[in-house]
Amino acid sequence: MKKYFLGKKSHNYQIWPLFNYKYHPPECNSLTPLPFPSGVMKKTFFYNFFPMKAEEEEAAKAGSSSANLPVRREVIEIRDFYPPPEPDPANPWRIKKVVNNTDVLTGKLVLMHNDVFEHIFRFWSLEICNQVVNGNKVYVAVWDPTPDGGPVQYRNESIYFGKGPRETYILGWLDVVRNDRVRPRDEVGLYSDQKFGTFHMKILRRAV
Repeated sequence: MKKYFLGKKSHNYQIWPLFNYKYHPPECNSLTPLPFPSGVMKKTFFYNFFPMKAEEEEAAKAGSSSANLPVRREVIEIRDFYPPPEPDPANPWRIKKVVNNTDVLTGKLVLMHNDVFEHIFRFWSLEICNQVVNGNKVYVAVWDPTPDGGPVQYRNESIYFGKGPRETYILGWLDVVRNDRVRPRDEVGLYSDQKFGTFHMKILRRAV
């Protein structure tokens, strides 16, 4: 399986544009917006019920009906006439979740389909969205302002975004769980920073 990591130059990783920005090497220290504003577009699934000619031929050779072929789907981008309001700088946490035992013990924070498409995929490129829904991991960076000593950045192979079971998605956050001593029923806040291509996560409320 290929590895995808925004902004890391290495022969072990294949670089894909994560957000609707042109990536420049770190020495440039800049992100140049593409001509269209990403905020007025959103992602959705497109379902193709018609098999490709090659698939029909393979089905015929195998003696099966093309009607039994799986429906293909991909993420596409459409115009959003009712985009979400601008984030509140004092409360930027677009996704909030009271974590459960599975989130903590596995080090995988499960996120719902609607939250991901509305608040994460909206700002990502089509290429990387389709890589995720097809089962590939995207290695990301997470900023955590929770520690008393100041914000901490996590960026390693345990910090990733990927596909979960039954139309859910997963953010790997094992190091955050360990360092912040996250417990079940803690509430966490999360948002995707479209300018710098990172996640921001904070413990909003500790379990009683």
